Amino acid sequence: MNQRSWQIRVDEQRCVGSGICAGTAPGHFSLVDGVSRATASDIDPADTVIDAAESCPVEAILVRAADGTPLAPLP
Repeated sequence: MNQRSWQIRVDEQRCVGSGICAGTAPGHFSLVDGVSRATASDIDPADTVIDAAESCPVEAILVRAADGTPLAPLP
């Protein structure tokens, strides 16, 4: 993993399956059995992923920089 990559995690216990993430960043999220899943845990930076995390109604998506710094959602 290079230092410019991001890490995505979806809290499946918190996810309500709204599908906003899959609609906002379809290459990075999909709904499986009514729950969002990231298509990859390590990705190249993408603004749509930040938008998806910020749009999640239950803040089930966490995006971090490679060094662990939280990028989204921000308080």
